[in-house]
Amino acid sequence: MEAVPEDWERALALVAHPDDLEYGASTAVAKWTAQGKTVVEVLATRGEAGIDSMDPAEVRAIRSAEQVEAARAVGVETVEFLDLDDGVLEYGLPLRREIARAIRRHRPDVVVSLNFRETWSGGQGFNMADHRVFGLAVADAVRDAANRWVFRDLGLEPWQGVRFGLFAGSPQPTHYVDVTGHLDAGIASLRAHQVYFQNLGAEFDPAAFLGQAASGEEFGVEHAIQFELIEL
Repeated sequence: MEAVPEDWERALALVAHPDDLEYGASTAVAKWTAQGKTVVEVLATRGEAGIDSMDPAEVRAIRSAEQVEAARAVGVETVEFLDLDDGVLEYGLPLRREIARAIRRHRPDVVVSLNFRETWSGGQGFNMADHRVFGLAVADAVRDAANRWVFRDLGLEPWQGVRFGLFAGSPQPTHYVDVTGHLDAGIASLRAHQVYFQNLGAEFDPAAFLGQAASGEEFGVEHAIQFELIEL
């Protein structure tokens, strides 16, 4: 497995919900921002359907604020929300249009997202619909954003500068990022989702989780985050 190329300057992180990035990808983001790279986060929803015991309007505000705090912990200053409905994302042209709009506005060199495969890394569990739908739409929207004859109604110049997409949590990882020295920032970003974790009804230790998820032993480093790299 090769290291993710890091000879780029701008990344756009596109995920479905608050906390999607923080289970690993944000630790890599911490490294990149420490290098002076610019990373912007765009989230499809505000995670309002994520806490069963709380009203979605209240959850919407809480989880939005938690995501902004999580982003700050890893050096991200810009967090945007598409304000789509949590839990019911649908693959199709409207979703691809919104993602292509974000790509054309921010003009990144690299796109970062979450696993769109049916299972998670190690082939465990069944990935939820929002993740599968949104991740696939991200991959397709990169091409949409690059084609000047697609979504002409956006009134934005096409952007053909995305070199590749990085999808965290994939059961088919191809590359890794050495995040040695940046794990504490990643843990802080995951801990920012405090109210969300308090309402899951189970004990969750962000430090223990990321310490295991970011083991870099097989790559000869202390900590690493794996990604599926797709050239787009």
